[in-house]
Amino acid sequence: MALFFTRILTQETSTTMKGVAALRSAFFTTKAAIQIKVEAYRKTATHLLNEAPSTHVLLTRHEALQYYFTMQTIRCLELKTKQLFDRNIIRGPCHLYVGQEACAVGIDAAVKSSDCLITGYRSHGFIFTRGGCLRAILAELAGRRAGMSKGRGGSMHMFTKTLYGGHGVVGSQVSLGAGLALACKYQKKDELCVCVYGDGAANQGQVAESMNMAALWNLPIIFVCENNKYAKGTSVDRCTVNTDFYKRGQVIPGLRVDGMDILCVREATRFASDYCRSGKGPIIMELQTYRYFGHFLGDTEDRYRSVDEVDKVRRNRDPIAKLEGYIISNNMATTEELKIDEKSKKDVEEAAQFAIRSPEPPVKELCNYIYCNNPPQEVRGVNPWTKMKSVS
Repeated sequence: MALFFTRILTQETSTTMKGVAALRSAFFTTKAAIQIKVEAYRKTATHLLNEAPSTHVLLTRHEALQYYFTMQTIRCLELKTKQLFDRNIIRGPCHLYVGQEACAVGIDAAVKSSDCLITGYRSHGFIFTRGGCLRAILAELAGRRAGMSKGRGGSMHMFTKTLYGGHGVVGSQVSLGAGLALACKYQKKDELCVCVYGDGAANQGQVAESMNMAALWNLPIIFVCENNKYAKGTSVDRCTVNTDFYKRGQVIPGLRVDGMDILCVREATRFASDYCRSGKGPIIMELQTYRYFGHFLGDTEDRYRSVDEVDKVRRNRDPIAKLEGYIISNNMATTEELKIDEKSKKDVEEAAQFAIRSPEPPVKELCNYIYCNNPPQEVRGVNPWTKMKSVS
């Protein structure tokens, strides 16, 4: 009997709590007009443009919570990736996106899901926003058969229907991005390509060549430079004479915005998207951002930046904390409601355990998928004396 009443009381308490939550949510702001505040040295700058993205934006409660949850999930994913790397479950090159979450989430919030997107090796955030599931992402990172590239691509080579990589060669994706934009124009679709690269890749010759062709052919492409201040272990001030990356296209218009503020990124991307879709050709967008970890896992970052520098950015410019400030100050949610990072941690942990349990690809399948739609054929194995079969 005591157990029966305990169950009834528990059910009534649960129902009451749900009622309180519903009543509380009725008093939340469903849509807020927000004035984006940016410090003078990160104020939006433009090149060859008569207009700039608006600093007066509308944000709905649904959008805010969706952005917040996505950014938290990406961060939890990256922190779990580091843990698995430290345990030798994930091996090989691995570049974390912690600190740069506002870039991926802000860009994806402002373009169509059918638009093309291509990026470099720091790609995990975009893989998640473009439809990659946590299980498949972590399985790929761990080199498992259930991974997005069947365990063959690892950290740098994952793809979805509209995400064309993840590429390991510095700057190589920019030429491919121009090709994707050419395809959009050739097929006469109302689509564009978002091509993401880093400040280090901006000095690659193929970047300048691709920008030249994009301008010459008036291609619908947004060149996005994620400027996180360091090209591997070298500060941009030490390796680049012109650090105004948004001006590097010369005749191509550009803009520079705060990449640590998701609303800045979203509005800038909307502006750039409208520009491209109107038939005006390419545009460059520089996002001033920052990575919290080294260039890659295992990087001895204390050689080129101090712990105090990183901590200062974490305290003052963290993109998730920035969005949380917008949400709380505009009465869109309570601090308690924003503890959804616990759900993110649970989802990521479940995906990590799935990846750990998953088998590696068998050796006999090592040479599969070299060719597309070809009959099975023999190829050379790991040495000239062994033969393996390749199946499409």
